[in-house]
Amino acid sequence: MSAAYLEKLNDRQRSAVEHGIGPDHGLVGGPLLIIAGAGSGKTNTLAHRVAHLIVNGADPRRILLMTFSRRAAAEMSRRVERICTQVLGAGSGVMTDALAWAGTFHGIGARLLRIYAEQIGLNVDFTIHDREDSADLMNLVRHELGFSKTESRFPTKGTCLAIYSRTVNSQTPLNDVLRNWYPWVSGWESQLKALFAGYVEAKQAQNVLDYDDLLLYWAQMVSDPLLAADIGGRFDHVLVDEYQDTNKLQSSVLMALKPGGRGLTVVGDDAQSIYSFRAATVRNILDFPKEFSPPADVITLDRNYRSTQTILAAANGVIELARERFTKNLWTDRQSAERPKLLTVRDESDQANYIVEQVLANRETGMRLKQQAVLFRASNHSGPLEVELTRRNIPFVKFGGLKFLDSAHVKDMLAVLRFAQNPRDRVAGFRLLQMLPGIGPQTAGKILDAIAADPEPLMTLAEIPSPPKSGDDWVRLVELLQGLRRSGWPAEIAMVRTWYEPHLDRIHEDAETRKADLLQLEQIASGYPSRERFLTELTLDPPDATSDQAGVPLLDEDYLILSTIHSAKGQEWRAVFMLNVVDGCIPSDLGTGTTHDLEEERRLLYVGMTRAKDSLTLMVPQRFFTGGQHAQGDRHVYASRTRFIPATLLQFFETGTWPLANPTTAERNAQQIRIDVAARMRDMWR
Repeated sequence: MSAAYLEKLNDRQRSAVEHGIGPDHGLVGGPLLIIAGAGSGKTNTLAHRVAHLIVNGADPRRILLMTFSRRAAAEMSRRVERICTQVLGAGSGVMTDALAWAGTFHGIGARLLRIYAEQIGLNVDFTIHDREDSADLMNLVRHELGFSKTESRFPTKGTCLAIYSRTVNSQTPLNDVLRNWYPWVSGWESQLKALFAGYVEAKQAQNVLDYDDLLLYWAQMVSDPLLAADIGGRFDHVLVDEYQDTNKLQSSVLMALKPGGRGLTVVGDDAQSIYSFRAATVRNILDFPKEFSPPADVITLDRNYRSTQTILAAANGVIELARERFTKNLWTDRQSAERPKLLTVRDESDQANYIVEQVLANRETGMRLKQQAVLFRASNHSGPLEVELTRRNIPFVKFGGLKFLDSAHVKDMLAVLRFAQNPRDRVAGFRLLQMLPGIGPQTAGKILDAIAADPEPLMTLAEIPSPPKSGDDWVRLVELLQGLRRSGWPAEIAMVRTWYEPHLDRIHEDAETRKADLLQLEQIASGYPSRERFLTELTLDPPDATSDQAGVPLLDEDYLILSTIHSAKGQEWRAVFMLNVVDGCIPSDLGTGTTHDLEEERRLLYVGMTRAKDSLTLMVPQRFFTGGQHAQGDRHVYASRTRFIPATLLQFFETGTWPLANPTTAERNAQQIRIDVAARMRDMWR
């Protein structure tokens, strides 16, 4: 049969597609690892391999294809059907049951558990809990065991479920999980063991499985040699996408299904393994070849169809310094004289201003906002940029965390300031009062009613007796509000933060992470001349210039993309800007504890860089706001360029400073005037 449908593939892609298929192999070849570099046509290659199997006689009902999302599985199935129809014709009937076993690990696991339920002691009518249901059941058991009434705060249901899930998926003892990922919870180890045992008993009694059980039961099922042979015998071919994102449990399932590796194909890129926080392990893909004897064949796809050669040269340079990897240097026919920019700016304010100016300049040349993206290591890094985009009326959508000003703890801080500014602001007062222990909606409403008609509402508030269970917290709130009337700006926002932090510790388990946002908000506020101006500028946010929490601005057909690097994986844009490419951000201070952590941080930078098609700019703020590292209260430190771009790699970048190396005050003021005038002129024609 003609293989014309393979002619558009490059040589490496075609080798991967045809591996183990032919007169010398039949249809079931040995194990294959396809190392698919960023932008190398991974999805197209995998779809063609599945289609090539079917075209050559493989039964599509005996092909197991596993991806990491239902959408990816559906897209892969559509591509396979399109190719097969093109080759075999619409009336061939081969695709009637095409890829009946294409889906996610969890979806496939659920189907198999239904089939084998009786053989493994499950009631076939079991129901599956989603994460919210699982957390609620965990909370019920937590309450029944009395852990919700402990003197010191027991971990919340969400934290307990996260610990349980990581323990299951990583196949790691609980004490190791607590030590490595949840050290602040380590004092509760014995109680957590009791809780998890009770949680498992409750699931069994109620005939329910949670999300993690779908893998756990599957892995337990194939640990029986007879069941493993029976399930493995259902499939001639097993193909897995994004193998670098699998955890130990998923890997154990694959090895049990195809212990000799015949018919097994996995696709992935060790350089893009960045999800260890979900229990994924890069060891699965690094160790895959030697799991078999003889070792699995490895085919590397290194031709990139996305980026320019200059961008790839810089990205290759970064990843070449990794301690362990499959050798792979991406290349492309897309030549360009423009090297990636490594731009030094004074601080995060200049960083935000530069990006806004460049994004708008790109737009003037015909590059839509949607074709540009700003990437960052952590969600809170984009705070100053979000404020500047809002001020300049530039629509944006953010992926990987709530919009900075929509975060609960930031809104709490703003509510205090708004209530101090206007004590008749019922929405702000309602939010503020319920931060205190012992005050719910009903009590808050009564307090606000009591002060509503008084000409001096804060004076009346001070005369109200402390509500039950509020005690000293009520007194401290009254003192804060009175103190804010006497203090000057911006000192008062520091007073609010100091007052709020104990409540933050009580309300949120990830308080330390959220405190960084509060310090960032304090830094942003210091750039405004008054509290009133600060609140007004943040409030005047027109509906057509905001980012809806769900994702897309309702009234704008074009908008800038803001995204964490984790959320950007698999995406691409013509122009990419990366924030805070400095030590402390990338690598994160929390990502330098072990060599493993540090190597994943290096891969994060690589993933971010390889999202760019035509233009890449890495921002290096010299003066970086880190939050409370100095005893004198000065929270600005001088940052250094990320260690992942040593001096030996500077040859791949165009280095520079913005706006000037050492601008005078007059020069800086003149530039700001130019920026403001340009923004005003653009806004006139919106």
